[in-house]
Amino acid sequence: MVLRSLNARTLRRAICAVSIACGTTFATSSDALPTARIDPRQVTVSGVSAGAFMAVQLHVAHSDKFSGVAAVAGGPYLCAEGSLLAARTRCMRNWQPVPLAHLVRRTRALARQGAIAPLTGLAGSRVFLFTGEQDSTVAPAVVESLKSFYGEFVSNPSNVVFKRHPQAGHGMVTQGQGGDCSATAAPFLNDCDLDLAGDLLSHLYPGLNKPSGLAIDAHLLAFDQKPFGASTALGDTGWVYLPGACRQAHGTPCRLHVALHGCRQSARDVGQRFVREAGFNRWAEQNNIVVLYPQTGNAPNGCWDWWGYESSHYATRQGSQVQVLNRMVDKLLAGHDKR
Repeated sequence: MVLRSLNARTLRRAICAVSIACGTTFATSSDALPTARIDPRQVTVSGVSAGAFMAVQLHVAHSDKFSGVAAVAGGPYLCAEGSLLAARTRCMRNWQPVPLAHLVRRTRALARQGAIAPLTGLAGSRVFLFTGEQDSTVAPAVVESLKSFYGEFVSNPSNVVFKRHPQAGHGMVTQGQGGDCSATAAPFLNDCDLDLAGDLLSHLYPGLNKPSGLAIDAHLLAFDQKPFGASTALGDTGWVYLPGACRQAHGTPCRLHVALHGCRQSARDVGQRFVREAGFNRWAEQNNIVVLYPQTGNAPNGCWDWWGYESSHYATRQGSQVQVLNRMVDKLLAGHDKR
């Protein structure tokens, strides 16, 4: 039989491709984002590429709310300084060095002005950084500069983990989903036989249990993003993975993780590939973690705003996308306040 000639990884890809192609069985209607029973001390964020830059912005702007961050192919806070040219030459290809000391000074100044949270919130943060050595979109040296940036603020050096993969290209590294490990192509899910989602979640939340089963399709819910703000770059629909235990009125509160896609990786570009295949959901189901998947829409290349295409305040608490994402988090956290 033909199937006998396929290895396990190829079979996983084939099955996944069929399930996505036949995705009409999945619910796509958008309801209101639900509240959940979440411990407000256990809110973290991660992102890939532009999502990584945005994750860093969200973390620094609201470090009083986010206890940790994971950045896959991302660079330092304020790296682009409102310039698309700097974004391309300094923060992606690294043709110009990242002015780290200058960015640290600017970060401290924004904290003094109250534009971002007090930097004391970063001191106890847990940080996970990842780069692929075959990544020609965001150079590994840029991710190394992000490690140095957090080294200025995080008190315990062991809280900052930096990992690299010799074969990985530009994208979210997975175990059994997506394209070749070294690829830089849609859907920007790179099968390097590495559970990167599990690695980063296990650092952000020490002591997680390894998944013993799969995610549950019915726990991935579409929600209406429009009530959360007026950013024209956001799509109408986002997703949230909500384990059954997190909907109950009593019991141990759940955790919350915000997972931000990269450029050309939103639902508008790749359907539900990122929200279903990045690897977060089965860890979420096993460990009672709510995973929020906000989505861009009519944005440049589907990118989150990390160079100022919407406003000069893009990296601060006044940034329109930072505000929208923060409101989504607050809505989910509202369930904790009521119980």
